[in-house]
Amino acid sequence: MRQVERAIFDLRRGLPILIRDAASDLLVHPLEGCDDDALAALEALGGTPPALALTRHRLTRLDREIETPAALLPVAAANHAEELVAWACEEAASLPANVALHTADPRHEAALDLMRIGLLIPAAVVAEVSEAKRDRVESLVSEGTVLAVPLAQIAAYDAAQSRFLKRTSEAEIPLSHAERARFVMFREADGMREHIAIVIGDRETWHDAVPVRLHSACLTGDLFGSLRCDCGEQLRESVRAIDERGGGVLLYLAQEGRGIGLANKLRAYTLQDGGLDTMDADHVLGFGDDERTYGVALEMLEQLEVTRIELLTNNPEKIAAMDQGGVEVVNRRGVYGKLTEQNRRYLDAKAKRAGHWLEEVLEQEGEAELTSLKRPFAR
Repeated sequence: MRQVERAIFDLRRGLPILIRDAASDLLVHPLEGCDDDALAALEALGGTPPALALTRHRLTRLDREIETPAALLPVAAANHAEELVAWACEEAASLPANVALHTADPRHEAALDLMRIGLLIPAAVVAEVSEAKRDRVESLVSEGTVLAVPLAQIAAYDAAQSRFLKRTSEAEIPLSHAERARFVMFREADGMREHIAIVIGDRETWHDAVPVRLHSACLTGDLFGSLRCDCGEQLRESVRAIDERGGGVLLYLAQEGRGIGLANKLRAYTLQDGGLDTMDADHVLGFGDDERTYGVALEMLEQLEVTRIELLTNNPEKIAAMDQGGVEVVNRRGVYGKLTEQNRRYLDAKAKRAGHWLEEVLEQEGEAELTSLKRPFAR
């Protein structure tokens, strides 16, 4: 576990790492921070021509369809780092017609997994370690200059994260929509992310099916009132609704931008300004439709001893995640913000492409405020 955490730290600093498998070793450099000097240094260290590992979603945007999660794009000596960046995350980029993709193996897929976990663009420059360079690479690993991570550890890391949540601190914090609120902080094992459970009301008076909201953090909407989404209004309306129903729990999850992180979310916003919807913009950057998982939420509910819930959501994936994780969703209630000129396309994409239940919102005209929790929805 610690080796993977250190690898993520190094990658976020723009440093290469080594993924070690029984058969061979792979040098990995993040796309972010990769310039011509770094590209040349990686090739010199590995002794083999580098390649660019890209996800299936990104390659689809480049008109290259693959069935596997990732593939490799060979990098020629004449290619500059700025070309690799364009191939990895620019909407207008195109691949040379005569370049054939190479098959990615589990090491390459693990490299992209590390980028996602580290909230980096999911693309990596990779190079095999040749036999002639093996001793040199081993000396760098021994002296601590290059970190080596076993492939098996990376494969096990992400799945294990939600089982190592630590409840770190808590405090009573009266809110404008819920005067009886207690914030309970949870920290993930690697220390990178912290999540908050806002426990509202007196537990003794809660309903048998506890009102619960899973709310993914949105700095721009929750804090600054961005008009590009309805997140801030959903957050405050959820707190109010839970309080009115006698109390419950709001889980504030560190999953900015549907799990891609704030930096990538801002990149996606720029792409949306060029005409893409929210999902296509994420695909251009190499991400899937929604990178969030809910293992952390399930672990938080388990530690809070909540097993039967009334889920405040418009997202069918959250219901499925709770069901699959052993939390009984007795009922669903919709929760809405305000339809604006700026967020209409965002909400429309969520409804049409992700199946969110937003019919009542999208039927509205103009910017009239919508009443949250209009009616209970039976499952």
